[in-house]
Amino acid sequence: MKIIDIITGDKPSLSMEVFPPKTNDKFESVKTATEEIAKLSPSFMSVTYGAGGGTSDYTVSIAENIQKNFGVPALAHLSCITSTKERVADQLSQLKKAGIENILALRGDIPEGMTMDRLDYHYASELITEIAATGDFCIGGACYPESHPQSENSFEDIRHLKEKADCGCQFFTTQMFFDNNVLYNFIYRAREAGIKVPIVAGIMPVTNPKSIKRICAINNSLLPQRFVRIVDKFGYDSEKMKQAGIAYATEQIIDLFANGINAVHVYTMNKPDVAEAIMKNISSIIG
Repeated sequence: MKIIDIITGDKPSLSMEVFPPKTNDKFESVKTATEEIAKLSPSFMSVTYGAGGGTSDYTVSIAENIQKNFGVPALAHLSCITSTKERVADQLSQLKKAGIENILALRGDIPEGMTMDRLDYHYASELITEIAATGDFCIGGACYPESHPQSENSFEDIRHLKEKADCGCQFFTTQMFFDNNVLYNFIYRAREAGIKVPIVAGIMPVTNPKSIKRICAINNSLLPQRFVRIVDKFGYDSEKMKQAGIAYATEQIIDLFANGINAVHVYTMNKPDVAEAIMKNISSIIG
């Protein structure tokens, strides 16, 4: 099933992101975790992709298992910055054979020391154009409510987003944010710029405060004082922080649904218990 049909339906959509293992010895434990999340019957599940190999070798197999054996539509990430044209063509072929209809097309992070002039791809829009030419996939893209860290300003960021939509991107999924007003303002600016495709809200339940500053720095996310106080108060205790993080994420999701955002994507970090708790908290809302 195409993701665009899911997120534009009448019912609220709650989907989950998982990531493949980085090494062979972790495959079974990660596979089990992704299966436990699939058993919760989210609207769909996305599977991340490691540029240049590594986790990318497992993306197709995890996505295929989720979709084939659990009936959950899969959205496979595909990153291009370190890929060759041949590598991308091979990945698309593998996804087709596995019955995967949906791709999240990403540029990916530029490895340190890599020179852009020697790359086959420079922007996600180039990958989107290439995938769209196949005519077989529903294509999604990423967006940053607080602007991409490498954008000069928010106007440039929105302009590049419009380029991706014009190239064939059918929906966008946001990076994490912790203040819903940031998303509402971003969507307003996107619509004013003529971006009409659906925007899926990405929510990260914070259960490990040690990693949050690093993650926020990478994604250019700001922490509202209300959330900082929660981390300061409960961050010393893992169980308290988990409960508080799940409650905060749940509140964000409920507010999003109440304000007309009909599609939410949860960054689960492969934690079935966190995914299950959120699903239970809003079971009547999405039921």
